[in-house]
Amino acid sequence: MSGESETTRWLFADQLGPHFDDGGPLLLIEARSVFERRTYHRQKAHLILSALHHRAAEEPERVSLIQTATYAEGIQAYRDSGHDNLDAVAATSRPARRLVESLGMSAIHSERGWFTSPGEFQAWVNGRGDKRLLMEDWYRGVRAKHDVLMADGKPEGGKWNYDHDNRLPPPKGETHLPLPPPWQPEEDDIDARVRQQLDEWEADGVRFLGNDGPRRFAVTRCEAITALTDFLDNRLALFGPYEDAVLWRDPFMAHSLLSVPMNLGLLHPAEVVAQAQERWRADQATLASVEGLIRQIIGWREYVWHLYWHLGEAYELRNELNNDVEPPAWFLEASVEEVDAACLHHSLEYVRDLGYSHHIVRLMVLSNWALQRGYSPQVMNDWFRRAFVDGYPWVMTANVIGMGLYADGGEMATKPYVSGGAYLKRMTDFCGDCVYDPKLRVGEKACPFTAGYWAFLDGKRDLLEGNHRLATAFRTLDKLADRAALVEQERRRGHSAP
Repeated sequence: MSGESETTRWLFADQLGPHFDDGGPLLLIEARSVFERRTYHRQKAHLILSALHHRAAEEPERVSLIQTATYAEGIQAYRDSGHDNLDAVAATSRPARRLVESLGMSAIHSERGWFTSPGEFQAWVNGRGDKRLLMEDWYRGVRAKHDVLMADGKPEGGKWNYDHDNRLPPPKGETHLPLPPPWQPEEDDIDARVRQQLDEWEADGVRFLGNDGPRRFAVTRCEAITALTDFLDNRLALFGPYEDAVLWRDPFMAHSLLSVPMNLGLLHPAEVVAQAQERWRADQATLASVEGLIRQIIGWREYVWHLYWHLGEAYELRNELNNDVEPPAWFLEASVEEVDAACLHHSLEYVRDLGYSHHIVRLMVLSNWALQRGYSPQVMNDWFRRAFVDGYPWVMTANVIGMGLYADGGEMATKPYVSGGAYLKRMTDFCGDCVYDPKLRVGEKACPFTAGYWAFLDGKRDLLEGNHRLATAFRTLDKLADRAALVEQERRRGHSAP
């Protein structure tokens, strides 16, 4: 190990890429208490531990990995071994930042691994004046400033946004997109040891959510580059058109599967954006697909990162719709055997078996259901963080509190992302073998999403009637001949599994 006069950089498990490493000694800490405090998905725990152990194994002469009960004990053990000089890079959550500050680092460096800086975002906010914050405006500004998909100061192709071209429903009669399966890493001895360690923890009383399974996501820099190349080579072309569609037998479809390695800090968003641009300029992908991907990265991903800090800790407590129902155990535990509704059954199946689903499943099935049923946004925010392999506080807070549960009263979205079965029938193949009929809102075969949509509007009318984007929906609600029967039906259904 390097001499004790050198500064050691302490890195968290989401800071494992080269852009966090300045070449000196590195310290990684595996703290069991993290997994004892909250019930994480088993596969998420595997990914985090595997990433830490792989990084340590890559350069054992330079990287120290301490396995201990808590981070504080790990820091103390490292200092007791004669290494007093420690620094860190700003952590990605408020609790982690408070922890780092409390442990006396010699320096805490500013954020790394982002396309834009907090200063850029604050300048953009200041420039808005009284105008509400809009992701689309942020995205256009970032593209213009950083010359992304621009030509002579104008967006390539003459449009900023090709979302209209990226809304195809799933291809009829198909169970999978015509693509090779996504690249999957080959597990090694480290993964075997991690799996054994998690088995021992479970035997010792540590609880996990979901099922164990093969490691599907990259946890090393080399694997992350392979995953990126695989996506660009094989799926980018179809990513755009079908990014909002669902084929339930094909959970990954044309999505990148890069959220895990990006959120582990193994890929820098700038390199993903640059390589996607290169594919378009080489005529290997459509502008609509490339723009859609870039919008997700430097638009949405950067936006929710900055909002996590800008909106403050109180944002996590927002509950403008007064939803306080504790989600039932069958939902939180992804007990799919209790659920007959095909869309919810398969979506919870993804949670149980993969710890992953793409954004439409998360927003238009899982969050939509939670919103209709009045589940607590705070409990749902915590659940999404724990249940998804790419879930972190900065990712989920604005996405769940604002986008999914509309608990912020409209700061993130101009209307609730709530829908009935008609949307699910159009954009997914869930409804094909379902026991419920998306066209029915009352009766034994009534779709719980269709009925739930109208019951939600009825129950939240006093809070939402002023939203002009819902005016047509409320007029339709008033015309429903079976409105009273529908509301009573949903009251009786309560929170039992559909």
